[in-house]
Amino acid sequence: MYTFAGKVVWVTGSSTGIGRAAAVEFARHGADVIVHGNSNMQQAEEVAAEITALGRKAMLVAGDVGSRPEVERMVAEIRGSWDRIDILMNNAGALIKRARLGDLDEELWDEVMNVNLKSVYLVTKAALPLLRNSSAGKVINVTSIAARNGGGFGSAAYAASKGGVSTLTRGLAKDLIEYGITVNAISPGVIATPFHDRFTPPEIRSKTLATIPMGREGTPRESVGAALFLASDFANYITGEIIEVNGGQLMD
Repeated sequence: MYTFAGKVVWVTGSSTGIGRAAAVEFARHGADVIVHGNSNMQQAEEVAAEITALGRKAMLVAGDVGSRPEVERMVAEIRGSWDRIDILMNNAGALIKRARLGDLDEELWDEVMNVNLKSVYLVTKAALPLLRNSSAGKVINVTSIAARNGGGFGSAAYAASKGGVSTLTRGLAKDLIEYGITVNAISPGVIATPFHDRFTPPEIRSKTLATIPMGREGTPRESVGAALFLASDFANYITGEIIEVNGGQLMD
């Protein structure tokens, strides 16, 4: 069993889905958690209350992770409560909407890149001083199977942004190892979250299900298991690694 007693964890995009499951599981394993939301603060508040009910400290920060001023403000708020971040999980991300190339305008492209890729750069850079204050800082990014298979219809921008997250993960692993900070990622496949409820039509979802050897979608908690491992002492000699969590849909 993993233990994160005494650790401070920041999970971006932790109001729903994988981020919510991660925030709660880190708390369940002893960590104090910084919960982040943006447009859905009521749900973020519910996550913070759940963490408090587990006997752990919860802090709530709100803002756009694709905006440098807002990211820097959130980090300043965190610094007011803690002098370090032990584990940073860059989970915030969105498809925004499906659009094939003919309908993919520059504004949508930039919005997708900001929330999925630029956010990882901005948050990790702003949090670096606090990560360096940890005795063994860990960064866990959330990429996607789309980074390798191009994603579903109308998700070229999303797939490109997640491909960037995968590459950035490896680059940051080389940049930050001098500070004793490891950088890894999890790559979920089809996970039963509000993401697919919102963006994936039922007929497409059922066709995709047929390509998964396990014959079902994963759960947010099943994605979180890989993140907990990468954040634990068992992964101290692992950096620049991406763990696929996809029920066998894509195998190396």
